[in-house]
Amino acid sequence: MTRHLEWKVGVDLVEEGGRTTAEARLDTGTSTVTGHGTAHRNPADADIPAIGDELAAGRAMKDLAGRLMRAADREMEAAGADTVPRRTGPGYGWPEAVD
Repeated sequence: MTRHLEWKVGVDLVEEGGRTTAEARLDTGTSTVTGHGTAHRNPADADIPAIGDELAAGRAMKDLAGRLMRAADREMEAAGADTVPRRTGPGYGWPEAVD
């Protein structure tokens, strides 16, 4: 049986005084998960708003992804399934640097 779902993600950005905040929302149709991120411009750096937007949005989506993964872990544990072991260290970079 094939199942097709469409989940919508929206990102709101606000930049004020060298600080950009982002809120990423995932709407599954039955629930909403929200992630948050910020970026701060060093006063000595050039004012390039797109960089703050990208950093804040990326951080908000990373937070959103973590919240979604933790929800899935809780639901798997509640169903009696084994979960993937939690990693220590970053989830990116060279594999040998994560040990």
